[in-house]
Amino acid sequence: MRKMEGALPHRYPFRMIDRMVELEPGRRAVAVKAVSLEDFFLEGHFPHDPCMPEALIVEALAQAGGIAMLSAKEEGIGFLVKVEEMQFHKTVRPGAQLTLSAEVEFSFGEMAKVRVKAESEGKTVAQGIVVLAAGKR
Repeated sequence: MRKMEGALPHRYPFRMIDRMVELEPGRRAVAVKAVSLEDFFLEGHFPHDPCMPEALIVEALAQAGGIAMLSAKEEGIGFLVKVEEMQFHKTVRPGAQLTLSAEVEFSFGEMAKVRVKAESEGKTVAQGIVVLAAGKR
């Protein structure tokens, strides 16, 4: 099994995962992102009412999905190919801790359909499906 760094090549400022909580290689991952006023995206989104952009919540979920999908493989990186049925239920503010869950529903070749969910304080923030492709560096 690869370490998170191997399955997730992203680095600051675009790594949206702070730590892994659970991992079933090739099947499932649970990760955490602590949203802080120090996060680069809060400076301009929005200065007087900061919140995490929905696009970056999707990116965080896709990164968790990539770890779930690729952690059982020796190499490769995940690319977000498609977002399906994504719903947003709650605004994410500084101080929130996002729990990012990703479960591989099925794989086909170098692609996988992954059901994802972001939660904060026990409430669903976003949920949907991402399609990921494994590529080479």
